[in-house]
Amino acid sequence: MDRTSAQEWLDRYVAAWRSYDPAAIGALFADDVAYRYHPYDEPILGRDAVVASWLGEDAQDVASSRDEPGTFDASYAPVAMDGDTMVAQGTTTYRKVPGGPVHQVYDNCFVMRFDDRGRCRKFTEFYVLRPESD
Repeated sequence: MDRTSAQEWLDRYVAAWRSYDPAAIGALFADDVAYRYHPYDEPILGRDAVVASWLGEDAQDVASSRDEPGTFDASYAPVAMDGDTMVAQGTTTYRKVPGGPVHQVYDNCFVMRFDDRGRCRKFTEFYVLRPESD
C-alpha cells in the first residue's frame, strides 16, 4: 500500500458511504475483515457482516443509523504508512437537512491494515465531536 493507493481507497470509502451500494462497500474489505466503529468495540467480523452493518441491517448496536443522502460529507487522507498499515485523518460534517447548514463536525482517525490485494482487513475508527465555536 503506497500513499496513492491509500488515498484512492479512502476516496472509495467515502463514495461507498455516499451510495450505500453493497458491492462498493464490500469491495473495500477483505473476506475476514475485523471492523471496529470504536476502539473498545468487539470487532464486526467478515465482509458480509460489515456490509450489513453499514446498511443498518445487523442487530449490533455499535454503528450509527444510516445517514440520509445529502446530510453528510467527509474527507480523509493518509498521514502515516508502514507496510500494510495506514493511519488516516480527516473530518466528517453533518447537516440536519440536505443543503442546510453544517451542525456537527467530527475529527476522525482511522487505523487500518490491508491485504496484498489492497482490501482492508483490520479497521478501527477513532473520532471526536468538534466543540461548537462562536
